[in-house]
Amino acid sequence: MTIAVSNELLLRSDANGIATLTLNRPAQRNALSLALMEAISAELDRIKDDAAVRLVIITGAGPAFCSGHDLKELRSDPRRSFHEQTFALCSAMMQKIINLPQPVIAAVNGIATAAGCQLVATCDLAVAAEETRFATPGVNIGLFCSTPMVALSRAVPRKHAMEMLLTGDPIDAQTALKYGLVNRIAPAPQVMEESLALAHEIVAKSPLTLKIGKAAFYRQAELGLAEAYQYASQVMTENMMAMDAAEGIDAFLAKRRPEWKGC
Repeated sequence: MTIAVSNELLLRSDANGIATLTLNRPAQRNALSLALMEAISAELDRIKDDAAVRLVIITGAGPAFCSGHDLKELRSDPRRSFHEQTFALCSAMMQKIINLPQPVIAAVNGIATAAGCQLVATCDLAVAAEETRFATPGVNIGLFCSTPMVALSRAVPRKHAMEMLLTGDPIDAQTALKYGLVNRIAPAPQVMEESLALAHEIVAKSPLTLKIGKAAFYRQAELGLAEAYQYASQVMTENMMAMDAAEGIDAFLAKRRPEWKGC
């Protein structure tokens, strides 16, 4: 089933526990207008409590994944309050992806620049087309990519992030793979196929375990070493109390396929 959301700026299709969100402004290279960001945020709110959705894929219509913020829209209103609203909405949307219980895969089918690169870095996993280019080019137009920097600096090593931010130069998919910005590369016609293969491998796991693990991953990353181990030990203990953990261990020992209950 395909659902048109927010005047078709965002398309959603659901199948086999996977919700695919397609940014649908191909003529604008899927630039993140206020309306598009509001549509994405609203859809993420709907998905987070939907037990039928086990994983989310975000992709773009047309030849680009996402070219970043809509610069024409940014220049259309010079008020400080408008710019505060724009960047606050984008930051909140990115955090909703991190806080979403379900894993999120970026299926990057074309350029991903500025806030588009930020979106890739924010998603839990990413599959990119061989021809994809990634960049944080704000420095070239007098607007440092400060908010994309938050996600980029958490996804790739510091010196690689600084080079991208200070030069604005694009990197190719192979370099993005080396940096750790993406997980897999595929020929352009096979990006969605490769993304779905990765998605199906993940959704075969316990949904409770995936939820626990994603939340724990991001929380421990912000803690010191001792605090991270203390927190992770508590998470492991709670996880061991779950029915799915007992089922998974028993199935492993009995050499059979587990039957997940999601609790």
